[in-house]
Amino acid sequence: MLRDLVVIGAPTSAGSYAPGQEAAVRVLRELGLLDRLRTTGRRVRDGGDGPLQIWSPDRDEPRAQNLSAVVESVTAVTDHVAAALRDGADVLVVGGNCTIALGVMNALTAYDPDAGLLYLDRHFDLNTPRSSTDGALDWMGTAHALDLPDTAEQLVSALARRPLLRPDRLRYLGVELAAATDWERDQAARLGLRWSSHTALAEDPAGQTGQALAELPPGPLAVHVDVDVLDFTDAPLAESTGGRNSGPSLDSLGIALAAACGDPRFRALSIAELNPARAAGCPEVLHRFVETIAHALRGADRPAES
Repeated sequence: MLRDLVVIGAPTSAGSYAPGQEAAVRVLRELGLLDRLRTTGRRVRDGGDGPLQIWSPDRDEPRAQNLSAVVESVTAVTDHVAAALRDGADVLVVGGNCTIALGVMNALTAYDPDAGLLYLDRHFDLNTPRSSTDGALDWMGTAHALDLPDTAEQLVSALARRPLLRPDRLRYLGVELAAATDWERDQAARLGLRWSSHTALAEDPAGQTGQALAELPPGPLAVHVDVDVLDFTDAPLAESTGGRNSGPSLDSLGIALAAACGDPRFRALSIAELNPARAAGCPEVLHRFVETIAHALRGADRPAES
């Protein structure tokens, strides 16, 4: 028997650069995501959605915009994921922006402190309100998980432990080093963070994913995907449009996700930074994305928990 799959929505763009990502949950539901997942050999349950949050400019806290809303969203994801794990289920969290990964790991590390995170993203997300002037918390999430200096105390203190993650429990796939800030490069080197590039992921998705998985701890595994890791020309889905003609195709990402979600340690997949409006001129890509996720979660031979 396979574990049940609980689908949780995190319809928030509060930590983003602009509105849009909050609509991903609704749109993917309307496209039949849950019904498609039910054809993959699992029992699929709808875990409901967290608060709907739409980005607006925060002129009072311009360097950490909409911080209280982000904390509310992270807390809601934590509670939903924790409930699913207690029931012995795997989890799919559809966001939303990359701060949702904090909620997933907050629940998963409470469930098992040896949990690891495979982070597929074009960016390190290691910025802080001090290192960056734009104030978008969606590229600061892992900085808060690692409890770096000058992070937002309200967000770090909402997590169950400090640091939420140790460097050896985090592995990046798909990074574009040229897109990193000087601060991020310095922190990645200082902490000895392990990563491979968007070019390597595009060229060898199975091999790069296998290598990354081998470097993570034996505890339960979460997989996080920021869709900006994709070649935007192949799959125009992301909030950020910078990844044109570079990075993995959607088919290559599917290979990577199938390997990661088929790992015996797998317990949670979170998807972030999908803005359905980006696909207005190519609506079929949303259907392709649903198929990619369903294929990744089709149900490898992982036993159900007793």
